[in-house]
Amino acid sequence: MTPISQIDKHLKKEFEDWEKIQQKELGKLISAKRHLFINIGAYLLISVIEGILSSISGSQTLKADAFNNLSGIISTVLLIIGIHIASDIDDDDIAGIPLPKISLRKTGNDQRIQFTRWRYETIFTLVTGIIMIVIASSVIIDGIRALLNPSERIVPQPIALLGAAIASIIMALIWIYNKRAGLRLKNAALTASAKDSLSDAFTSIGTLFSIGGALLFDVAWLDGAASIVVGIYIFYSGLCIFTDSSLNLADYFDPKAEKQFREYIEKIDDIKEVDELKAHYNGNLVTLDVVVIVDGTMSVLESYRLGEKIESLMLKNFGIIDTDVSFIPDSASDENEYKNRIRRNRNRF
Repeated sequence: MTPISQIDKHLKKEFEDWEKIQQKELGKLISAKRHLFINIGAYLLISVIEGILSSISGSQTLKADAFNNLSGIISTVLLIIGIHIASDIDDDDIAGIPLPKISLRKTGNDQRIQFTRWRYETIFTLVTGIIMIVIASSVIIDGIRALLNPSERIVPQPIALLGAAIASIIMALIWIYNKRAGLRLKNAALTASAKDSLSDAFTSIGTLFSIGGALLFDVAWLDGAASIVVGIYIFYSGLCIFTDSSLNLADYFDPKAEKQFREYIEKIDDIKEVDELKAHYNGNLVTLDVVVIVDGTMSVLESYRLGEKIESLMLKNFGIIDTDVSFIPDSASDENEYKNRIRRNRNRF
């Protein structure tokens, strides 16, 4: 088989491998979307129960928790939209913007477009973090206002405990459900949703204790104090989600991980040095651009095979789905080759 035939065969296999990776990730996204629809049902149920019981009991804390869980529906819908855009590979545009007229049967073109789609999931995850921060700020402000204004302090009716208890149990179960699914699928949207549901669970638990304390000790200011503590926790969780998502979108990558990639590649045979290395997040997936220094006498075919070897090893050992390798000839080898060429020319004459 000629070298050209070998390359064509390899390119065909590379495209087939990419298709398998893409289908695997799409399967994860579809599964994540199903999980999020279950979240919407849980949030809607809790919001209705707490809304009705807060009206009956006169509990402002339970009413605030109902609105908090209602906002969870909004953030979950945003995540579903992001996942839908990321998984809709048969669409001829991205969020209404037409795709370039290029062949999708070429791996590079197909990957570039799909990576763009997957970044939408990160964008909507970031929006979820912003919503959590806004909600937390509102909860904190309301809690401070309740503490400073005695007229807003009330002791709710005991039935309010039922609503808070139901919300606490359901949200705790949803948090466990989302956390396990997020770890299993390695999905940022589900991980963000797990943090959101954990915050909501703490909110409901805080509501339960504040209502219970107010009823048990006849201390109305517990509502405001508990809501401030819970609000701070929600704010922190939302800030973490916002920070992680914004760093990913800003093309930031952990320098320690990049150092690990660099050290591993430099140990591969025929690699003299790694000149440049940059890892990128595309949704939940990691890609890598690396520039390596090799012997200047290496042929194009040899460098191509070396690049494919590096890509295969990085996928196997680090789960990096795509590694683009560029080569720089070693200056020392170039100089030696130049001297040998002069020596050969002298001997010829």
